[in-house]
Amino acid sequence: MKPALGRQRGFSLIEIIAALLILAIAFAALMQVAGGSIGLTNNAADHAQAALWARSLLDSAGMEQKLQPGTSEGKFDDQYHWRLAVAPYQPGDAGNNTPMQIFKLDLDVMWGGRRERTAHFSTLRLVSAVPQAQGQLR
Repeated sequence: MKPALGRQRGFSLIEIIAALLILAIAFAALMQVAGGSIGLTNNAADHAQAALWARSLLDSAGMEQKLQPGTSEGKFDDQYHWRLAVAPYQPGDAGNNTPMQIFKLDLDVMWGGRRERTAHFSTLRLVSAVPQAQGQLR
């Protein structure tokens, strides 16, 4: 049997071009979302690293040397650097006479090249105001 002569069914060239155009637009939008996701992941990783550096510095503050009011700066590595401000802290009821002193530590961790980013961390540290005698046993 011979196929019937007449119009054959199928897609026209314009329909194929329109379908490819819609596919290209959808693919471009998907790549935009994926690129944004990668950027957000990198940003979160940078902030997590800054938080780890900050915790390390704040945990060791006052361990080797006595805390003194003032500002100090330094570098963690080639990418991250820091600025620490130490100030005496007076709670609302400043009339208490305890042998302890409270310091407020404000730490800024900075990183990035042209567009420097900053993460700020703040904590209080309780320190004995009375010097302890060393080497005395009773």
